[in-house]
Amino acid sequence: SRAVNCSVCLQAGPNCAYCPDEVSLLAYSLSCIFPPVQNVQIDTNRNYAQVAPQQMTMTLLPGEERELVMEVFEPGRGPLDLYILMDFSNSMSDDLDNLKRMGDQLAKLVGTLSDDYTIGFGKFVDKVIEPQTDMRPSKLAQPWPNSDPPFSFRHVIPLTNNINTFRQILQKERISGNLDAPEGGFDAILQAAVCQSQIGWRNDTTHLLVFSTESAFHYEADGVNVLAGVLDRNDEKCHLDTGGSYTHATLQDYPSVPTLVRTLMKHNIIPIFAITNHSLSYYERLLEYFPIAELGVLTDDSSNILHIIENAFKSIRSKISIQTEDRPKAINSQVLSATGGGDLRIQPGEIANVTVRLSARTEYNDKHVCSLSPNDRSGLLRVKPTTFSSALRIQTNVLCATCECEKVSEWSRAARCNGNGALVCGVCRCYNKWMGPFCNCSAQFQSDAECNSPGMTEPCSGRGDCVCGTCICHNPSQYDGPFCQYDKSQCQRYGGFLCNDRGGCLLGKCVCDDEWTGNSCECPLSNMTCRDNKGGLCNGRGVCKCGRCECEHTGLLGMCESRRSCVQCQAWKTGERKGDKCKDCPFKVVMVDELKERDKVIETCEYRDEDDDCTYYYTVDYPPNPTEKEHEVQVLKKKDCPPGGFLWLIPLIMFLMLLLGLLLLCCWKYCACCKVPLCCPCCAKGRMVGFKEDHYMLRQSLLTSDHLDTPMVRTGPPKSTDVVRWKVKDNVHRPANHPQNQIQPNPKEMIDFPVSLRLNRQFSDNLSRLDARDTQVLRQEVEDNLNDVFRRIPGAQTVQKTRFRTQRNAGKRQNNTIVDTVLPAPRGSYNDIVNLTDKQVQSGNFSNLRVMPGYYTVATDRDATGAVELQEGVESVDVRVPLFIKDEDDAKKELLVEAIDVPLGIAKIGKRFVNITVIKENAKSIFTFLQPSYTFSRQDAVANIPISREIIEDGRTQVTYSSRDLTAKDKKDYVSVDGDMAYGPGETQKLVQVKLLQLAETDSLLDKQLKQFVLDLSNPRQGAKLGRIPRTTINIADKPDISKKTDMSFQQSAPSGRLHCPANIEATPIGPKNIRLNWKPQMGAKGYKVTHTSTHTLNVFLCVQVKYWIYGDPEAEAQVVDVKNTQAELTNLYPYCDYEMRVCAYNSQGDGEYSDIVQCQTLEDVPSEPGRLAFNVIGPTVTQLSWAEPAEPNGVITEYEVVYTPINENNKPTGPSKKVKIDNPKKRMLLIENLQPSQTYFYKVRASNKVGWGPYRDATINLASQPHRPMSIPIIPDIPIVDAEAGEEYDSFLMYSNEVLRSPTTGTRPSVSDMSEGSLSSNFRNHTEDINDALQNLDRVLQDSRLPRGVPETPSRLVFSALGPTALKVSWQEPHCDTPVLGYRVLYQLLSGGEMKQMDVANPAQNSVVVQDLLPNQSYLFKVKAQSQEGWGPEREGVITIESTVDPKSPLSPVPGSSFTLSTPSAPGPLVFTALSPETLQLSWDKPRKPNGEILGYVVTCEQLHGGGDLRSFQVSGNAATSLTVSDLKENVPYKFKVQAQTTQGFGPEREGIITIESQDGGTDLSHALSLSQTHKLRINGMMMSSRQVTQHMEVGGSVMRQMEMVQRGVTSTVTKRVEKQYYEA
Repeated sequence: SRAVNCSVCLQAGPNCAYCPDEVSLLAYSLSCIFPPVQNVQIDTNRNYAQVAPQQMTMTLLPGEERELVMEVFEPGRGPLDLYILMDFSNSMSDDLDNLKRMGDQLAKLVGTLSDDYTIGFGKFVDKVIEPQTDMRPSKLAQPWPNSDPPFSFRHVIPLTNNINTFRQILQKERISGNLDAPEGGFDAILQAAVCQSQIGWRNDTTHLLVFSTESAFHYEADGVNVLAGVLDRNDEKCHLDTGGSYTHATLQDYPSVPTLVRTLMKHNIIPIFAITNHSLSYYERLLEYFPIAELGVLTDDSSNILHIIENAFKSIRSKISIQTEDRPKAINSQVLSATGGGDLRIQPGEIANVTVRLSARTEYNDKHVCSLSPNDRSGLLRVKPTTFSSALRIQTNVLCATCECEKVSEWSRAARCNGNGALVCGVCRCYNKWMGPFCNCSAQFQSDAECNSPGMTEPCSGRGDCVCGTCICHNPSQYDGPFCQYDKSQCQRYGGFLCNDRGGCLLGKCVCDDEWTGNSCECPLSNMTCRDNKGGLCNGRGVCKCGRCECEHTGLLGMCESRRSCVQCQAWKTGERKGDKCKDCPFKVVMVDELKERDKVIETCEYRDEDDDCTYYYTVDYPPNPTEKEHEVQVLKKKDCPPGGFLWLIPLIMFLMLLLGLLLLCCWKYCACCKVPLCCPCCAKGRMVGFKEDHYMLRQSLLTSDHLDTPMVRTGPPKSTDVVRWKVKDNVHRPANHPQNQIQPNPKEMIDFPVSLRLNRQFSDNLSRLDARDTQVLRQEVEDNLNDVFRRIPGAQTVQKTRFRTQRNAGKRQNNTIVDTVLPAPRGSYNDIVNLTDKQVQSGNFSNLRVMPGYYTVATDRDATGAVELQEGVESVDVRVPLFIKDEDDAKKELLVEAIDVPLGIAKIGKRFVNITVIKENAKSIFTFLQPSYTFSRQDAVANIPISREIIEDGRTQVTYSSRDLTAKDKKDYVSVDGDMAYGPGETQKLVQVKLLQLAETDSLLDKQLKQFVLDLSNPRQGAKLGRIPRTTINIADKPDISKKTDMSFQQSAPSGRLHCPANIEATPIGPKNIRLNWKPQMGAKGYKVTHTSTHTLNVFLCVQVKYWIYGDPEAEAQVVDVKNTQAELTNLYPYCDYEMRVCAYNSQGDGEYSDIVQCQTLEDVPSEPGRLAFNVIGPTVTQLSWAEPAEPNGVITEYEVVYTPINENNKPTGPSKKVKIDNPKKRMLLIENLQPSQTYFYKVRASNKVGWGPYRDATINLASQPHRPMSIPIIPDIPIVDAEAGEEYDSFLMYSNEVLRSPTTGTRPSVSDMSEGSLSSNFRNHTEDINDALQNLDRVLQDSRLPRGVPETPSRLVFSALGPTALKVSWQEPHCDTPVLGYRVLYQLLSGGEMKQMDVANPAQNSVVVQDLLPNQSYLFKVKAQSQEGWGPEREGVITIESTVDPKSPLSPVPGSSFTLSTPSAPGPLVFTALSPETLQLSWDKPRKPNGEILGYVVTCEQLHGGGDLRSFQVSGNAATSLTVSDLKENVPYKFKVQAQTTQGFGPEREGIITIESQDGGTDLSHALSLSQTHKLRINGMMMSSRQVTQHMEVGGSVMRQMEMVQRGVTSTVTKRVEKQYYEA
């Protein structure tokens, strides 16, 4: 072990041990598990739930695991405590009457459920404080006739088994009342749970709490208590007086949802919610947060409450599961098995066994577990069934103590240490002048003789240090052996790869992986490569050796060579068999005048006859008669003979070559023997560098990467450093007249330049994880510095796709970090980028980024340049050569790597060139999925996914398949699969079977998201390739989904004389921004035209069978790409965008017919960072965090991650970070409770799609320094809630609250203290005195209980929504009226007095108005009333204050999508420029995708990009106008245009575009070549998003027109709507 002492060793894990005793040498380990402290055996005769054992102690080392078995017993009719908690507001009066009548039935029901039961009763209404309760003295005394005064919660009947007492007390109860609709039931539930003695809960019983109401609930920080002045958090303690009343209702807030869940779990109380239909949806959502709970639907009079209790009890007993509670942070727990599967399903009266695994962590939050506090390393953990009070209590502890042997005095001059050292915890500590593990090596008399092998001149081969006679190699990853004599990079290579990349190099020899053998691991142990197309082995005529067939009876000869001598003697009477030996030939040749074609025979053979120097030809084919064993051999009668007269030159040339070889041999021998350095140039001393190999042969199907590590070796004394510059060029095999070489690349074309640098920083494992914080920090530092340098390159954009790695064979720099990144820039800037990179690397700095000199790589899509460094003492390094693998590559292409020069060092270049040949085999089979997605139900149990095989050349083949998680998780939603699918001759389809798992009950409640995983095809073998759909997405639905597909085929035809449209058009995405089109060649075609348009999709699922178009016929605006071959590649497209394409052929007679539309979608890319973070401060410890969707989703956003960390004034963490994953992408808000008061937090949010996680968006805020903005009452936001103070098991326990709680408009009895409902709603701050004034004004309305017939009642609710600091939206619900409502009137004035303003609403269907020009930080009184033919009804009043003390640039400023945001239009669609003349252009755009109201017009600004000139502004009025003609522009000057849309709510974000009109010399005006270079940029929340460049060249005078143009358009798709015209918005 590398541990420095005993304690560190033990903390490293259970596999590390010390020997403290030099005599016994017993391993020192402190891991132990003690026998149970309390283990009372289960007695099935006892009538209560039991577990065994009950208590034990366990001590674990870091990383250690232990398992234990727990017995669980559930009696048939165990003891039961039933507490009924009932809403006593006036609307529940008849429910109470029914419960009183059902006393005997209730006792009878409970008696059937248990032989030992108790029943209790409690009641609740709400806090007796405004605005929840009418505070007028008369209403406080008696809110309703024959009713009790209002109260919060009152415990009435303790749990008792005396049903008569229960019935008598219940008969005396009377109803009460309150003002607003939601009730204070959360206060009642918490008090009923924590007041154990007052309620009377018993031990070892099942605790049920029946909660009955027809109203919604108040919860912590919902805004009401801020209005009422109740700001203290609930302390979760019992506060009942002697009469059972709750005393702290007006002193503290309601409990939060997480608090309620945690408290009920702690006290083993199972809630049963009996709710009417009016509020059912709220409690359905609330139910999801409890590990075990039930929900029943009450009738209006609660007559079915007994039926609900009975069904809930039966359901609860069927949902027993095992859970661990109060687990320390250093301990992990896992329930491995239970009777019947995941849930514990047992029959009453039986004992079930459960296996529980406990393990100690090694790290927590990237820190060693021993760095945690003692309270986090140890604690009392409880393992219990969810319905039991009994539990197994385990006192757990992670051992981090100091070893006892380190505390005792050391053993001096221990025998184990040869008397030269002391033994401490089993390890020798040597005295001075002694060394070695046993102190047996003298430092004074150390000799290197033992480190020398015969023939060595230096100890340890000069590659290591000699320590006590043992070689310690300097670089163990490169050198090994007892004398460091073996170089791990010098084992045999096959195909250019070390050990064929199928093994490793050990002691100078290849150690092969499984299934491979041979000196260079070149021979497979399998004989699959020797299988013929009939399934046999070598056609039955040979054996398989090293993956190749060796024919019998012919040694190692093939079909041609084995028959060569017989053909010679039979056809020409020549060769080694001429004469009598020819009779022994096993076959007879057939002389023919013409041989069969090559593709119709097995082999076509060609040899030269030595007797006459002529060439003869023959073929070998299967015998015409299947019964014959010998092949048929046909020989061409005519030989090819060379002309005579020059044969005498052959001996002369051979003689001269032999003479030259002898001279060179003598020269070398003389130099070697006589040590003469200058006898010839080849003998001169000095260093040489060059490539080790001169040629590599690679098969594309076997490549595992897009590069080749090519060794660069150095000979001579390696006493200093040499830097070698190199370059590589693609497709050097193509001649100058090759069609591809005739196409001149556009120097202005934007391409990606991969750049690699070696940093002056050691590599760590964290840098290999993309989501690690170290990676993110270093990536940001690298990108900032590189962008600062590369901005000198004209047209260069910011670097992207930054990754970190190491390189094995890199000499002494192999542990340094190498950064790989991509720089988008114009193609013509290649040399500038290389020169700039070389200059910066030589200086050792990229701006402020330290890099190692001597290493870099800059590449394009066809060539690359770089440098490598051979440090002192290094003899070999690898050159990482890109292979430029592309689908359009020739069947056999060549690359040329050249060592250019040595800018640093004295070495000379030896072997300068390396040729790399890449062979692309033609596919014999094509594998693909039939559909891009499938949907299966969990009830199907198994998902059968077909893999289709298209046979081009029949035979055996196989492909690899594997599954990968998306939102579905392995072992939870399905069982992952991976393996090889083998196909025999003629097989075209096979099924992959994936087992689908049923969700546990809690999982099905907590997670409603669609579950998906993907199945990938890879590694096709034996000449196979992947087809159009190599990946399919599997959707797991709760119910079967029947999808129908309609296959349509079209018959293409063309008029006589015109070309038909190309056939078999295939569109394949090859990246997030590229699509490749392929089709069959058309006879008579001189070229092809491809038109394409795009339909952009953002965060929607799009069915490929449905086509969506925008604004009329899109083909009128399509781009045209002119190509001369049968394929085209579309570049610079948008990620995850649907494109539609057509192809037509043309010749001298004109264009042919266009093909049908072909659809293709580009691949996804990682999303950009989310929009700016916004905080709604609810209280000093509660905040609502919200964010906007990423400007560039680049796919379907699947989840978000929120990380928040407490920090100090130096931005250093003061506590652990907490992560919350939100798997519903529509929930872009998070309510965080229980934050530390006055503590600054650092927040980060990032988004993820199928490709991976995007970058973080961060913000820092201290809630104590910000104003509070409570939510409206009674609004509960539909967002996740997380408890910051909860234990680790709650870190990712998201709780979704409900939507706006509304009183049931269909209810017959209101919950307020009069016939009309009262509700005050505020989005921001309301003051208690303001409400008192409002209630005073309401009094006259509430006293008028009856209205004339036909007059509208009071509007049932007022809801205020802030639209900005001076504007808000006022909404209400339509009041009850016997006659039609004609309209409404809204009155408002300052609460302090002033003019009363009036707004009339003539449309009775409109129930909201927008009020502008309000004063910020002022309170307003609003009144709303309705009108009918009979007159005006009473008014509904409300008080609202809009607080505006937030800096718009602060992170508190609202973001789009939040409830406090001004609703402005989104950005207009992409800008399209059309040049009308050298001075005039037309600008057009699409309407905003989200107008958020009626578009009033647009504002267009124009200015010169680099300054100069005036800013010009244009106003475009109206909704329909989306274009503008701009004149008086200058040629060759770039302009920047901005377009904004305007509604009544204001201006939306800008859409930017940059345009330059260039004019070429020569020709008339009609022959001007206009070049438009456009870059769309969208600025949202301070974030810049660049779309793509568009370049158009038009040569009017030529015979060939080349057009390259892209038009982007967006579309949002639905399943039920054929066409929906919406536009792209970043």
